[in-house]
Amino acid sequence: MNDDRLADEVVLGMVARRLSEATDKPWHVTDGMVRGTGTVGVVLRDDHTGSPGHLDLDFVLNVDRPDDTTISDCVAGYGGTTEEAVDRAIQLWLGTTGSAVFELLSQDGSFAGHFAPDAPDGFPGWHAIHGGITGWGTGDDFLAVQHWAMDNPLLPRLAPVLGSTFERDHLIGIKAFLGGGKDTETTEIRVNGVRHEAASEMLTELDWPRPAEGLSYARTFMLLVHNETE
Repeated sequence: MNDDRLADEVVLGMVARRLSEATDKPWHVTDGMVRGTGTVGVVLRDDHTGSPGHLDLDFVLNVDRPDDTTISDCVAGYGGTTEEAVDRAIQLWLGTTGSAVFELLSQDGSFAGHFAPDAPDGFPGWHAIHGGITGWGTGDDFLAVQHWAMDNPLLPRLAPVLGSTFERDHLIGIKAFLGGGKDTETTEIRVNGVRHEAASEMLTELDWPRPAEGLSYARTFMLLVHNETE
C-alpha cells in the first residue's frame, strides 16, 4: 500500500456506493458530503493519523442540526493498495457503526440489538443499541476475539468507567477495538470519536484471548440513544 491518501471526493464516492449497497437505497455525494434520503448525511473529517487507510467519519442524522445529531467515529482498513484499505475500512465501519445507526433509524431490530436501561447486558440508565461485532486476523484462531466479544458484553463493563463523563444526554457513540497475538496487542475505546484513556486501559485488563499463533482482532460500536434517568 502506498502512502498517498485518496482524494476526499473519491473516498466519499466509495462511501456512497457502499451505503447504497447496504441499505438498498440511493446515496450520493453532494456539497462535500454523502446524502441519503431525508436529513441524514455522512461527513468525512480531517484524518488525525496520517495513515492512508484510516478514515474519520461522522454520521449526521440531521444535517440542519449537526451539533446535537452527529455520531462521530474513526476506522482503519487494510489491503494491498490504498483503495483496498479504504474500502475495507468503510465495510468495517458499516458493519459496526453503520448497523447501530441504521437500527436507530429503523427501530425494528433488523440491523442491531436493543438493550433497555435495566437490561443486565446493557448500560444502566440508558437505552442502548449494540452494533455488529466484526472480527479478522490470521491463523486458526483469527476469530477468537470476536467470539469473546460476542460472549462477554462490554456495555456493563464500560458503565462504571464511563459513568458520568458524557457531555450530552443523548447519542453517545462508543467504539471498541481490541486484539493482537502472542507479542502484541491493541485496545481502544473512543467516545464520540475521542479516545477514552481509562476505558481503554480497562479493556486491556480484560481476559480476552491472545492467540499463541497468528492474530485476532475485533471491532464493535455501541450507541447510547438517550439517558432515561434525566
